[in-house]
Amino acid sequence: MKVWIDQDLCTGDGLCEEIAPAVFTLLDDGLAYVKEGTEVKSQPGGAEGLALVPADLESAVTEASEECPGECIFIEE
Repeated sequence: MKVWIDQDLCTGDGLCEEIAPAVFTLLDDGLAYVKEGTEVKSQPGGAEGLALVPADLESAVTEASEECPGECIFIEE
């Protein structure tokens, strides 16, 4: 599974980071980004910033996507 965030839709609520902090982070711009290990996929972000999700975190990422108020988390199988 891979995941990315459309920052244009992000509300900066931070719920994704609460649910799966190993995969999501909020940066100084107030928007959420995905991360792969310690690398934050913020350049350029969006669909170009796909991050591979470890198998043990897939359910948390799915939950974050479902709970996101901005509906900005996109999962690719």
